[in-house]
Amino acid sequence: MKTIKAMMGSLMLAAFCSAVSANTPRTAFVHLFEWQWDDIAAECENVLGPKGFSAVQVSPPQKSIGGSQWWTRYQPVSYQIEGRSGSRAQFQNMVNRCKAVGVDIYVDAVINHMAAWDRYFPEVPYGPNDFHNCTSDINYGDAWSIQNCDLVGLNDLKTGSNYVQQKIADYLNDLTNLGVAGFRIDAAKHMPASDINGIKNRLTGNPYIFQEVIGAGGEPVQPSHYNWIGDVTEFNFTNTMGHYFKLRAPLKEISNIGNWQGWLPSSDAVVFVANHDNQRQNTENTITHKDGNNANKMAHVFMLGWPYGYPKVMSSYDWHHHDQGPPSHGASSCSNGWLCEHRDREIANMVGFRNHTVAHWGITNYWDNGNHQLAWGRGGLGFVVVNMEGSDLNRSFQTGMPAGEYCDIIHGDFDAANGSCSGPTITVDTSGNANFSVYYRNASAIHVGARVGDVCTDCTGSSGGSSSGSGSGSGSSGGSSSGGSPVETAFTCHNGYTYWGQSVYVVGNLDELGNWDPANAQKLDPNSYPTWNGSINLPTNQSVEWKCLKREEQNPNAGIEWQSGSNNTFTSGQNSTPSASF
Repeated sequence: MKTIKAMMGSLMLAAFCSAVSANTPRTAFVHLFEWQWDDIAAECENVLGPKGFSAVQVSPPQKSIGGSQWWTRYQPVSYQIEGRSGSRAQFQNMVNRCKAVGVDIYVDAVINHMAAWDRYFPEVPYGPNDFHNCTSDINYGDAWSIQNCDLVGLNDLKTGSNYVQQKIADYLNDLTNLGVAGFRIDAAKHMPASDINGIKNRLTGNPYIFQEVIGAGGEPVQPSHYNWIGDVTEFNFTNTMGHYFKLRAPLKEISNIGNWQGWLPSSDAVVFVANHDNQRQNTENTITHKDGNNANKMAHVFMLGWPYGYPKVMSSYDWHHHDQGPPSHGASSCSNGWLCEHRDREIANMVGFRNHTVAHWGITNYWDNGNHQLAWGRGGLGFVVVNMEGSDLNRSFQTGMPAGEYCDIIHGDFDAANGSCSGPTITVDTSGNANFSVYYRNASAIHVGARVGDVCTDCTGSSGGSSSGSGSGSGSSGGSSSGGSPVETAFTCHNGYTYWGQSVYVVGNLDELGNWDPANAQKLDPNSYPTWNGSINLPTNQSVEWKCLKREEQNPNAGIEWQSGSNNTFTSGQNSTPSASF
């Protein structure tokens, strides 16, 4: 259903490499609210592509009513591509330039309604028979009223009509033909799910779809009514971020986030700290740039570090009243009102963290202090510490990560071209332990793609962007192996305790060892359980780096546990019987 699912299934765990390469998973997107098309194109090339963002949600591109307020974009008058952000030609140029650097475009699709006019829109054309005729205030206790009456006067389209569905589909297909990869369905709650599905069935290609459904308690229309069609916005997440990062309750209570009753499954949820509506309409309960205690950055660090949902970063502009529209000048300068939160190091580099840790969709080595300090790992691929207390945190943690010196990506950028870090580093010892010194109202994070000394040789960007992670195996990928005649090499992995369906494998830097890809690792034999053995033919005279690996037999992305410490090494063909232990 979601692009991220395909990413997780095809993730190539090659060599450590922190800039974007051909095998990079991209697992988080950004909403560049009210940005102009030319500025978005440049941002894709200069920031979003190198940092590993998957996509940009752009403001509604269709022709709308005039006015400086932000909400005028949500009152369409036709499906022509023209408006405040630029022309059709500029839109096409933006899509092409972003796509060239691996960044998709998601359009905010306003298809529930047209502007608050007189039910006559000749440019589509729509006439009175193409709209519902309920103009009374919506009764949110009644599903029919929610889905048939005008939303604050906006003319409610008869989305069950074949004619209306085809007109909407024509608009979305036009955008798909321009290269648009997905759509946010605005006000999806105000359309029956069957109507949205009818429109979806008329679309060409297979665009990514996520639907805006605010699941207020006790209402008859809920997010779970729509996730069979596509992903759905999980407003429980933004509400929870606001409550806890405003420090209204102990932060430790979010350690089960996503598992609470009434929440969408992670695979169906689009999550966000704030969106363009609630940061203006419910600022008191929503985390925004206006909050103190570094709350906005820290909430984003949590969102991008925790394995739940498909995260969207909100990047907006400053406002002093609800209706205020965007600054009159372009956003690319990130000044005079434009906030560019997505460029903040804490947020941008955590996108890379998420990309590197997506192969382990779970939490390991969890810790909290009983209040506002949290720490957690991601299966040896990364480790995060968040300190929202009023004092510094100095502590040693078991990270589960391989030994090495890592860039603290919250306070420095990793340069993949030369394997260096512009800020402080954190050393993980051979037992996986590391000392963290974290300022109050701050965080630290490390991941396998930002290990000092590891250089990327197949990169299209740097400075902490996303990359193809290597699980817990480091060093260079061997690519196609070469050498003399194959020699049988007997591998042994000790202490390989597993659960039903999980087995022990050997993975390493040669093609014969899967090139660090767990899906292509070589399975060992459990005849001497918990010691696992197996013989693998390797070319002679090769420098071999390898590790023992646990994974599920039926799902190579599940149950992953890497042998701790540095890589094991030997030269093939020299009477080697390589052995290691978990």
